[in-house]
Amino acid sequence: MTNLTELPKELPVPLDDGAADHLLGMKLPQVTLQATTGLQLNVGQIPGVLVLYCYPMTGQPNVPLPDGWDQIPGARGCTPQSCSFRDHYQEIRTLGAEVMGLSVQSTEYQREMAQRLHLPFPVLSDDNYEFQKALKLPAFQAAGMTLLKRVTLIARAGHILAVHYPVFPSDSDPQWVIERLVDLSLKS
Repeated sequence: MTNLTELPKELPVPLDDGAADHLLGMKLPQVTLQATTGLQLNVGQIPGVLVLYCYPMTGQPNVPLPDGWDQIPGARGCTPQSCSFRDHYQEIRTLGAEVMGLSVQSTEYQREMAQRLHLPFPVLSDDNYEFQKALKLPAFQAAGMTLLKRVTLIARAGHILAVHYPVFPSDSDPQWVIERLVDLSLKS
C-alpha cells in the first residue's frame, strides 16, 4: 500500500518549462467553482490576498495511483502539499492571506480528502477546466486524464502578484508562500 502522506526518495525533479511565465500580473478569471465547503466561489471576486495552490490529484487510501505516477516529474506529492498548507494555515492567515486548493477532481472526491486530512480551508473543483483554460495553466496527461501541473498563485484583489512554478518538493510550498507574503507586505 502506498503511503500518500510521505514523499518517496528519488522523485524526478520537475524543470521550469516556462509554462507559467505568462501568469505574473494576470487577473484571476471570473470563474465560479464548487468548493468542498458547499459554497460556489467566484475566484476572480475573492477580496484581499489569496493563496491558490493548484495540484494534479490527491490519492485515496487503498486505491492505487496511476501507473508510472512517481516517474512523472512533479506529479507525486499532492497530499503532503495539502497537509503542509494545513499545518501552516494559521501562520499564512496571520500574514493576511486566505488559502485555497484547486484541482480538476470532482468536489465529492475532494470533499473526502479534505475531511480525511482535516483541511481548514476550501478546495475548489475545476472539473470543467474553466479556470485552467482561462489562465492557460500548465497541464499534463496521465492515465487518460488531463491534470494540472503543480503551480501556486498569490493574488491580491484578483491580480496575480507571485507565481511558484515548478513546486518541488511539494511540501515546501507553504514556506515559499510565507516568504513571498512577508516580502509583499514590505512592498505595500
